[in-house]
Amino acid sequence: MKKLLAIYQKEMKHFFYSPIAYIVIAAFTVLAGIFFYLYLSSFVEAAFMDMIRSQQFRTPPQKFNVNLQLIRPYFWNLALISLFVLPLVTMRLYSEEKKLGTVELLYTSPISVSQIVLGKFLAGLTFYLVMLIPTVIFQALLFVYGDPELGPVLSGYLGLLLLGSAFIAGGLFISSLTENQIIAAIGGFGLSLLLWVIGWAASFSGPGLAKVLNYLSVINHFEDFAQGVIDSQHIAFYLLLSAVGIYLTFKSLEAIRWRA
Repeated sequence: MKKLLAIYQKEMKHFFYSPIAYIVIAAFTVLAGIFFYLYLSSFVEAAFMDMIRSQQFRTPPQKFNVNLQLIRPYFWNLALISLFVLPLVTMRLYSEEKKLGTVELLYTSPISVSQIVLGKFLAGLTFYLVMLIPTVIFQALLFVYGDPELGPVLSGYLGLLLLGSAFIAGGLFISSLTENQIIAAIGGFGLSLLLWVIGWAASFSGPGLAKVLNYLSVINHFEDFAQGVIDSQHIAFYLLLSAVGIYLTFKSLEAIRWRA
């Protein structure tokens, strides 16, 4: 456990000693803030126009659901931003060490491959959690000035963490295959994008294959979380996908360590 914690602390220091980490966090926060502002402005404008119409025609105002019309699409956009940003987080986890030659120190150390993989994975997941913290402030504003339901917000963040863990595990595996960070970032994005859009091919496939493709689509499993529904099947899917990524990374490093 101490060795795993040492790898974790080492990776967290590398994250926050690098200016790229702060650029990634800033970019994620700015993009999330822009989408939040756009959705909030649209929601307020629609409510204001409805109030004017109800006063003009003396009709009862419509009921606007902040969870359905603002929070739900906002979480979808956070998931989309994560698709583009997380490969930038995972690209250096192994590629940088390969390029600098420090990866040999890990292979010759008494630390096991599983401890190295889990330490790096947990560091990447923690960094993603740090990226999400500013978005909590945006959600808090809704509770200060409005009355949204708490359940869909909590389930939305749970879905984002599970989705992010799957992307990070996949990006970790791609990063273990190359010493070029650009290739690792592109490969991680390509893998995540494939898992995102694979469900679209279901409409062009037979019933049996369509069911499989829909199940493999990471975004199809995220839909219920954005709606405030926590389903154990979706949780199991993301955990299984993360475990597969971690296992493939383990096998990749084990093969490299054996050759070394």
